[in-house]
Amino acid sequence: MSHRGRQGGFTLVELLVSLAIVALLTSFAVPAYLDHVRRAGRSAAEQLIVEAATRQEQYMLDSRSYTTSFTSLGFSSQDWVCTSSECTNDRYRVTMATSASATPPTFTITATAQGSQLADGDLVYDSTGTKTRLVNGTDEGW
Repeated sequence: MSHRGRQGGFTLVELLVSLAIVALLTSFAVPAYLDHVRRAGRSAAEQLIVEAATRQEQYMLDSRSYTTSFTSLGFSSQDWVCTSSECTNDRYRVTMATSASATPPTFTITATAQGSQLADGDLVYDSTGTKTRLVNGTDEGW
């Protein structure tokens, strides 16, 4: 009489336990990853806004006024598509507004969230240095 040796492989229970572990790890990893991607998108927009504000101040010194033109500020970036009126990427649309009639003149730079960034809110920076992140109308801070 010959004995057949035990065949290699996984039992159904082992497979189900492995799948449960993978599902549990995924349930923690995916939200953390998505949060990281949102924060990275916000950080890129914040950097663009601060750079635009710095260039606005230099433009004010040179021209005695602020501008709404990214072209006038010399913007070109591989991460953003910049035209005269806006800079955009897949997460934000950044625009500038000025008020020459105010004394002193003022500017506001707004990064409007779009796509997967919508839940993170819009970023606003003004010529007084005030920074806000508006999520559903509430300032959540930068």
